[in-house]
Amino acid sequence: MTTIDPTGAVASAAEAEAPVTGAAEAGAAEGHEHHHGYITDKSRYLARLKRIEGQARGLHRMVDEEKYCIDILTQVSALKSALDGVAMGLLDDHMQHCVLDAARSGGPESEEKLKEASAAIARLVRS
Repeated sequence: MTTIDPTGAVASAAEAEAPVTGAAEAGAAEGHEHHHGYITDKSRYLARLKRIEGQARGLHRMVDEEKYCIDILTQVSALKSALDGVAMGLLDDHMQHCVLDAARSGGPESEEKLKEASAAIARLVRS
């Protein structure tokens, strides 16, 4: 499935669903500073979120213009997939950085980070 956001950008379903990854993985290998795991991919997350905003505005416009229900539902599905891709990328970054670093250092922080990750996964699975 292909989606077109209001800016005219085309995104395939695979692109919309794919987690944002890349530089964050390289950062893990080099050693981790105390920052959020997604920080090395921040610009990619922001770009993807901007596209998602455009898709949401496009949905609003489709409803306002009384477009066909199935066409709107198709775009809702694409938007959900795009958000899932962002969520999975953030979860992966969190596991690769925050949780892994806490586990290496041990203590109560490691247990807290694991509980946070489990709770986040549970929220994602429920939605």
